[in-house]
Amino acid sequence: MTAHTAPPPRLDTSDPTAPQPLAALTATRLLHQRVLLLDRELEQDNGSSLAAQLLLLAAEDPAADITLLINSPGGLVPAMLAIGDLMDLVPCDVRTVALGMAYSAGQYLLTQGTPGKRYVLPHGQVLMHQGSAGFGGSAADIELQAEDLRRNRDLLIRLTAERTGQSEERIARDSERDRIWDAEGAVDYGFADHVAADLAEILPLGPSGARGRAAGIGGAR
Repeated sequence: MTAHTAPPPRLDTSDPTAPQPLAALTATRLLHQRVLLLDRELEQDNGSSLAAQLLLLAAEDPAADITLLINSPGGLVPAMLAIGDLMDLVPCDVRTVALGMAYSAGQYLLTQGTPGKRYVLPHGQVLMHQGSAGFGGSAADIELQAEDLRRNRDLLIRLTAERTGQSEERIARDSERDRIWDAEGAVDYGFADHVAADLAEILPLGPSGARGRAAGIGGAR
């Protein structure tokens, strides 16, 4: 008699009953723990997904913290600003954690976290710069694109100054070229509040965001 064995499972996304890819399973499990993950360049699709997840978790429990883990080389300014605005608007505290690299848009989102709840892992790095854009089209088009870039630059300088406690002049000067801070330097500069020393700091099982605010942690974001 010939033995017949079932073929190994395949990651076939066209079949709703097929096993999900590991990344999707991981993201789903993290979402259940109120943890969001930005682990690549911030683009329109994953930016919209993060925004929707923020709103979903805020509606589910307005008093519980949300944690945003960041390991990103940067991304689109409109998506970054949209997520930052939502982080300000949701009633929950938003804890931000730089896992490896919080560069450019990743730096902005790290700094947008609730004051007192912004973390960098011991070997995490933060990069700030003014950003760039590829110009094309007619001379008039290029002039409009350059004006938009200047407007975004000035906006980000102002917002970063507000969140870090640095002057706008210093932010403008320090962001003229790509500049990287290590974990301690990022805390000293004001991008983050703590270098994480324990997993419980960044994934706490205890007090909610509402209790944190009541105790004076975070305050106005």
